[in-house]
Amino acid sequence: MTAHPLLDVDEIPATEPYLRTVGQVFRSFREQDSGCLSHGVRLPDGTRWFVKEATTDRGRRSLDRAWSFHRTVRHPAIVPQLHRITVGDRRTAVVMPWHDGEILYDGSARARFRALSLARVHHALDRVLDAHLAVEAAGLVAVDLYDGAFLYDFGAHELHLIDLDEYRPGPFVLTVDRLPGSTRFMSPEEWRRGATIDTRTTVHVLGRTARLLLDAGPGEDAFRGTASQLAVVERATHPEPRERFDGVRELVEAWRAVS
Repeated sequence: MTAHPLLDVDEIPATEPYLRTVGQVFRSFREQDSGCLSHGVRLPDGTRWFVKEATTDRGRRSLDRAWSFHRTVRHPAIVPQLHRITVGDRRTAVVMPWHDGEILYDGSARARFRALSLARVHHALDRVLDAHLAVEAAGLVAVDLYDGAFLYDFGAHELHLIDLDEYRPGPFVLTVDRLPGSTRFMSPEEWRRGATIDTRTTVHVLGRTARLLLDAGPGEDAFRGTASQLAVVERATHPEPRERFDGVRELVEAWRAVS
């Protein structure tokens, strides 16, 4: 059997030059806050892959955490890291399948998504919720989940989750001033050193996800859901963790009961 040029190689001297010897680099993402750079590559057999390389110490820590996450959690909505490659002396790269789509963090993509039928939006949201049942079952909590992690394919009408690099085992006590994340999605405890971060923190970010995906405008003043759904969202996003649902499963059951 012929060795796969991405999944069967363990060491390469440099990422982009190597990718150009084995396939066509059709997309590159060079300026990333995460300390990583990434490439989309098409192999001669027609398959497309996404290769993400850590270029800083922060990026390497993030990829290491993500590698552990992907060894623990598998779900059809979560784009997996399938293989890890050593690059040069210190760098690391991971290989993932390529998925078409647009990131919903982008304003035009978000507006296009919000114009979809409610059935389409609910299907996408249900994928997010279902994936986080698997996250909770694995004993992990969501960190830095926001619409930049939502890759939506408008042709296939399918949502995938990407860049879940900060997810970690929980509960844990926050030992820094704040966790990474978007202010639009983060819970109050994620800003408080000494706070407990647990599955109720995941409940909060999923509540914010439902609120924002079901909004038709930029100011959170055009919620497309029902009053019963809004009540679930408001409980999920209560500032006090003990007033929220106790976990993701309880939230999902409440949401599906009114949806």
